[in-house]
Amino acid sequence: MSTSVTDKPVKSDKQAKLRAGRPWSYETKEGHRIRLTPLVLRYLLLLGVVAIMIGPFAWQFLTSIKGIGDDLYSMPPRWLPVDANWDNYVRVSEIIPILKFTLNSTLVAVFNVGINIIGASMAGYALARLKFRGKSLAFTIFIAALLIPGEASIISLLQLMNGLGLANTLAGVFLPGCIGALNVLLMRNAFLALPHEIDEAAIIDGANAWQRFWRIGLPSVKGTLAVVGLMAFIGSWDDFLWPLLVLTDTDMYTLTVGLNYLQSTFNQDPRVVAAGTMIAVIPLMVLFLILQKQFFKGIGEGALKG
Repeated sequence: MSTSVTDKPVKSDKQAKLRAGRPWSYETKEGHRIRLTPLVLRYLLLLGVVAIMIGPFAWQFLTSIKGIGDDLYSMPPRWLPVDANWDNYVRVSEIIPILKFTLNSTLVAVFNVGINIIGASMAGYALARLKFRGKSLAFTIFIAALLIPGEASIISLLQLMNGLGLANTLAGVFLPGCIGALNVLLMRNAFLALPHEIDEAAIIDGANAWQRFWRIGLPSVKGTLAVVGLMAFIGSWDDFLWPLLVLTDTDMYTLTVGLNYLQSTFNQDPRVVAAGTMIAVIPLMVLFLILQKQFFKGIGEGALKG
């Protein structure tokens, strides 16, 4: 009994000496002590990253609501608007048919997302779970496709669209990117992470390849499907060069191409350009906020096994 009594003061004395020797430290809820200097440096680094990532977006938004009385070129720069209003967003709709361009971009993005999800998941499942001749060659081709820059094949794709009569159509915009090689590899990695015992049990029960794909494979990789869908939507929504080459009729323009009219010879107001940029960015932000949980879950699914 006496031994246990004498041990406690010794232990507390050691803790007191450690605390006295490390005054600039922080104790977590788990009882771990962290030196304040590295902790402060970490938070300063995080704040710097946040400023770099959020700063341009915040500046663009604040510029979009600034009025005529705000000086955009003052030194030092003035962040907060003096005459804040939403007139610049109204002016965007007066300069370009924003609703028509947004509808065109939405149609392109929806078809791109749908075809990417179906095609990439089917190809990824075949590469991961099925056995067939030429499987290694097909996988090598998908890997090689990632190494070829899009600009190297843009001329041949444009000639192909002209030959098929799809020039100046929305189908000609989304078809070349309907199944991305990276999306196929993401789906392959997600399907590889599933236990093979599941397929063996399904085969014993009489399930064919299509039934295993629809009833077992797809429900198990919903997170990766969200990643593929989000990447396909962002890629098609932000694409500028390809729609600019394919489309010649103004009524068929997507939003990114149509916004180019906001900065022309007869219109050079940075406030209106900033408002148009925000109109193009807001749908992406809303979609990411809705799918962020599935997005990060899907990244983990695709990284489990490669």
